[in-house]
Amino acid sequence: MTILSNFTQAWHTTRDHARRSLARLSPTHHDAPPPAPAHIALGAAGEQLAVAHLERHGYEIVATNVHLPIGRSRRNQIINAEIDIIAYQADTLCFIEVKTRRSDWFAAPQANVDLRKQRQITRAARVYRRLLNLHEAVYRYDVISVILPDESPHLIPRIELFPAFWTEGKFRKRRWEHQY
Repeated sequence: MTILSNFTQAWHTTRDHARRSLARLSPTHHDAPPPAPAHIALGAAGEQLAVAHLERHGYEIVATNVHLPIGRSRRNQIINAEIDIIAYQADTLCFIEVKTRRSDWFAAPQANVDLRKQRQITRAARVYRRLLNLHEAVYRYDVISVILPDESPHLIPRIELFPAFWTEGKFRKRRWEHQY
């Protein structure tokens, strides 16, 4: 009897340990997802303010946070780019990048839309236009700068729109044609 009771006790202990381990590893349905990091939450708040600003100024929002494949890496992995906001202003298709900061003390938010970011958005916009057969559509690239100060009741967000911030011409391949 003692051998059987020792085995049963060991089995129950192992089973209970396994259940506790599984309970720690797998989230239950009532667990809330972990909060987003502060910079992600700041960016999301800035994008919401930008969408509201654009709608107040007559833009028709088509999509937000659009992820598109723009190519492959040297390791043959798919590279995706994101367009923050796609909207129409009258007949012009606008691809809009939103930059949100707590302050502009160090640099203006739009200064962070560098050449690399412009190239990524340009490539993603080209894929978007190709997918929806919008080859002849008039389009432009805009930037919205959002300065969202700390949560103070007397400080209001500053939102500034920069239409036609860059053109696609600087990314086109140039052909060397010399007349000798």
